[in-house]
Amino acid sequence: MTNHEPLTQTDPPVAVPPPAGAEPAPPVAPVAAKPRRNGFTGFVRSFVRIRSGVAGLGILVVFGLLALCAPLFISDKDLDVIKVDGPSLHSPTDGYPLGTDQEGRSILLLVIWGARSSLSIGLMATLLTVVLGSAVGLVAGHYGGWIGKALMHLTDWFIALPSLPLAISLSAVIGQGTASITIAIAVTSWSSTARLVRAQTLAVEAKPFIERARALGAGGPQVMLRHVLPNVTPLILVSSTLTVASAILSEATLTFLGLGDPTGISWGAMLNSALSGGAVTSGAWWYLYPPGIAILIVVLGFTLTGRAVETILNPRSVKTR
Repeated sequence: MTNHEPLTQTDPPVAVPPPAGAEPAPPVAPVAAKPRRNGFTGFVRSFVRIRSGVAGLGILVVFGLLALCAPLFISDKDLDVIKVDGPSLHSPTDGYPLGTDQEGRSILLLVIWGARSSLSIGLMATLLTVVLGSAVGLVAGHYGGWIGKALMHLTDWFIALPSLPLAISLSAVIGQGTASITIAIAVTSWSSTARLVRAQTLAVEAKPFIERARALGAGGPQVMLRHVLPNVTPLILVSSTLTVASAILSEATLTFLGLGDPTGISWGAMLNSALSGGAVTSGAWWYLYPPGIAILIVVLGFTLTGRAVETILNPRSVKTR
């Protein structure tokens, strides 16, 4: 009969006391948890590294400050065609750095004052565009079914229509003015935002945490507003910064065509006034270039800022281009 060796069980290690007279080891402090990086601080640091984004933001800050502070150094006398006493269509001089229009008003002051109207209409139209497009995209992506199909068919219909003729028709039907131009731009620009938000909503809806939220009893509106919307917000922010540029271009186009407020001052209205006032035939280049260059610079500022924000919030889309 073969003798089997007994199974031995390894005893747990016994703490060996330090020898007599030895100093006790200092207690080991627990490893401190790494502080979580603040989202806004990280965004600012990443944005500062993108020089084009900083340049674009600087352009927007300069024009924004000029538009806000314009009433402090521009009076009604400088803009009223009855009260001004400058020479008509005069080339740039010391008193008029950018020359004058056919009424004798300073082109420089008109450009600064026109930034108020152009920027405000562009921002308001972008706000309406983003709200309408985000609402349609969220509902279509979350509920799906016949609701989502109907909303996306409507979106495709607006995408297929030419935006400029539709905006002109809406502005002509509603009437001249700032409100009509804002509504026309929003109605013709929300479809692209709706498609982007719907695609992102479908991607977020497939995440496991959405299934857990539904398993815990979260309803449709709660899932859409508390879980899906925060994850779609970065895309909405990127879309809004890029939409402002196109909204300003649309505003300048509609006001140039005479659909804006006839008594207001904007960059598009200045181009319309220059064309109807004989600036082209008389060679008054100082009346045509400043508003056009201002539109170009502001659109460039919004585009550079939007691209920088897109690079930070959604770098994957930039790499795949």
